[in-house]
Amino acid sequence: MSEHQAVDHKHDHDHNHNHEGGCGIPSFDTRDLLVREDIMNKAKQLADLIYTSEEVQHYRRAEQQIVGNDRVQGLIATMKKKQKELVAFQTTFKNEGMVAKIEQEIEELQDQLDEIPIVAEFQQSQSDINYLLQLVVSIVRETVSEKITVEDTKVEAPEECD
Repeated sequence: MSEHQAVDHKHDHDHNHNHEGGCGIPSFDTRDLLVREDIMNKAKQLADLIYTSEEVQHYRRAEQQIVGNDRVQGLIATMKKKQKELVAFQTTFKNEGMVAKIEQEIEELQDQLDEIPIVAEFQQSQSDINYLLQLVVSIVRETVSEKITVEDTKVEAPEECD
């Protein structure tokens, strides 16, 4: 049955299945929801504020240093090559001995990479940005939840729906 077809059953209220839930409460398919323009504008302003934050600026500086560091780029390129070799020895050649050897080589390359101060700084800056974004999302979620809970307690009991 289509969502737009009327349902014929026995009780005395209307069913409007054109984006209406039970008791006249609108319901929306998430694909059809349009975000209000003012909310989108505020979200963009918040994104701009985050982009100009010290955490993001620190990340961008560290990223530029990593991109320009020949040793770091060489280690990354070697690791990518080793990872391709690893896949080949796992899937095509089914050679567990070589798989173990290459995994060890990749681990050693990763250790060398982790010992480079700018890499550690870059990883920390990524972590700081993730924390900042998670904090912002948590604050928005908690604030909305608190307001919904407070407003729900002020609402009188709705009419009974069958």
